[in-house]
Amino acid sequence: MADQARARKVADRIKSLVAEYVEFRLKDERVGFLTITDVRVTGDLQNASVFYTVFGSDEERAATAEALADNKGRIRSHVGKGLGIRLTPTLEFIADAIPEGAAHLEDVLALTRARDEELARNRSTAAYAGEADPYKKPAEPADEA
Repeated sequence: MADQARARKVADRIKSLVAEYVEFRLKDERVGFLTITDVRVTGDLQNASVFYTVFGSDEERAATAEALADNKGRIRSHVGKGLGIRLTPTLEFIADAIPEGAAHLEDVLALTRARDEELARNRSTAAYAGEADPYKKPAEPADEA
């Protein structure tokens, strides 16, 4: 069992090796504008999950996923040569859901801003249902003269 610091270092190295291979050595036209966002390695350094995002349409995302799956062996070989550890971890490419999550958050924030503006407009024309000061005050004593 490897310690967490070593697993983190191996994950960072795998991230840089995969990104370098995809950018400079992978000659596949199906690969779109690809960004490697994160790599997570299991504690025993046997499996690595590579998270990526693709800028573009759904067809470009699907084509990139297919290209990565087809070239998984070549990428793993490059990672094995670059890591220099006894066992090369298996690679699993996972499309990262960060862009979709960010888009959802942007939609929620826009809806919240619209509701805040509506409440501000309603507040400017609002009137009290009863008196402006609904609390009872003690009666003031009458002047004795």
